[in-house]
Amino acid sequence: MLNRLLRRKKPARPIDSATIPEGQRVYAIGDVHGRNDLLRILLDKIIEDDGRRGQAKSEIIFLGDLVDRGPDSAGVLDTAMQLKADGGNVRFLMGNHEEVYLAAATGDEKSVRFFNRIGGRETILSYDITMKDYAELDMASLAQRIPELFPQRHVDFIASFEDQIIIGDYAFVHAGIRPGVPLSEQRNKDLRWIREDFLSAPEAHEKIIVYGHTIGEDVVETGTRIGIDTGAYYSDKLTALALQGSERWYLDTAT
Repeated sequence: MLNRLLRRKKPARPIDSATIPEGQRVYAIGDVHGRNDLLRILLDKIIEDDGRRGQAKSEIIFLGDLVDRGPDSAGVLDTAMQLKADGGNVRFLMGNHEEVYLAAATGDEKSVRFFNRIGGRETILSYDITMKDYAELDMASLAQRIPELFPQRHVDFIASFEDQIIIGDYAFVHAGIRPGVPLSEQRNKDLRWIREDFLSAPEAHEKIIVYGHTIGEDVVETGTRIGIDTGAYYSDKLTALALQGSERWYLDTAT
């Protein structure tokens, strides 16, 4: 415990004075959750915004949960993969829904059952299976079918996702961090699943934490954290945080 306290870094700067390195511009996209239609709209807005702001090394970061709940997770993954294949400077974080997707892709029945319960049903139906065929499968049969339904290119793509990204005074994660634990020692379980212990922590963190996972009606800025999951799958509002130098601004599909 003493060693951990000694290694703990100074708290991050306040949000309004946080910076990223000169010459960089970052766009962080919140939880897409199967809304390929909104993702395409937001990407167009990002491209337009980036084009009129002058020269910079621009990067897009997806905060995870590309899949589940919305109607076209397969399409979202194809769009994301194409964005990277086209030479885009783009990175992806592993969300809890990607974690469960990978477990379900192995055909494990318990994982498939949980996957269905948290929005995986819509993901499965975005692949080559009809609602009638899906309804006729029991859970064991569905688990056997999934490894054939999920293309290996999607499985490999998701398996390549990162756990956290640090740029300047900002740390980008999916769900949050375990308070009091250095970023270098965070567990993947917390980075992908944590909620209340992170959201209720009164202490400042060593970086400004940019996260998704927990839905808000609008962007949440408080202390040393910024939440940008605006519930796209039901609200029609997919949000991106943009950063350059000490500036920050937001783009979304509702405005």
